Amino acid sequence: MSLAVRMKAMRLRRRESLQDVADSIGASKTHIWELESGRAKNPSLELLTKLANHFRVPIRSLVGESDQEAKDEDLVRMFRQLSELPERDRAHIDDLLQSYIRRRKEQ
Repeated sequence: MSLAVRMKAMRLRRRESLQDVADSIGASKTHIWELESGRAKNPSLELLTKLANHFRVPIRSLVGESDQEAKDEDLVRMFRQLSELPERDRAHIDDLLQSYIRRRKEQ
């Protein structure tokens, strides 16, 4: 299955318009349509990252290189998003995570 087919299926499953996706990732509606129709080839890594974040899937899943379980895909997506945050925010999220882990061990 191609990137075009995957993108369209994800967009329709979320009941979003081309404009919804375009607005979310900072692209034009025309460009999203070109990607979905297969007219635009080789999108940039930056655009793929934005699309993957928008659809909440790993880039590998978006381009058809992985058949990982949804749980693993969420972890990959979250890790990618964490790497985009400033160090201070990552430290705060790490503190929250450690707190959750301690609580689970106590239960």
